[in-house]
Amino acid sequence: MALPGLSGIHHVALIVDDYAVSKRFYVEVLGLPVVRETWRAERQSWKLDLALPDGAQLELFTFPGAPQRPSYPEAQGLRHLALRCWDLDEAVAHLGGAGVAVEAIRTDSLTGQRFVFFADPNGLPLELYEESPALVAGELA
Repeated sequence: MALPGLSGIHHVALIVDDYAVSKRFYVEVLGLPVVRETWRAERQSWKLDLALPDGAQLELFTFPGAPQRPSYPEAQGLRHLALRCWDLDEAVAHLGGAGVAVEAIRTDSLTGQRFVFFADPNGLPLELYEESPALVAGELA
């Protein structure tokens, strides 16, 4: 049984190394709108809230001296962040045009859906998972 009142993901938080490079990647390359941007002087830390099309958010944080990710992507903790998209070929072409290295498109052997991995400027593993709007509407109905 699901936790009473649980309705979905509100946000995913990422710690980034270079704030300006990461902000450009998520805002300009991925096209995520800025909800709010906050400098937290007491922590010497930026916090950038970005909107995802489904109402969830990504939070980008900086922290002085944050350690690098130990491996890609098989470290304990967050393995990768998967973003739903409607047209994987168009999305991959867009990323390539922005200079983002993208792995080969694969097909999920369990669902038959296509997906691809790439990394943000901090080496954080991201996935694009292709689903048609009709399939998603059917899941939500």
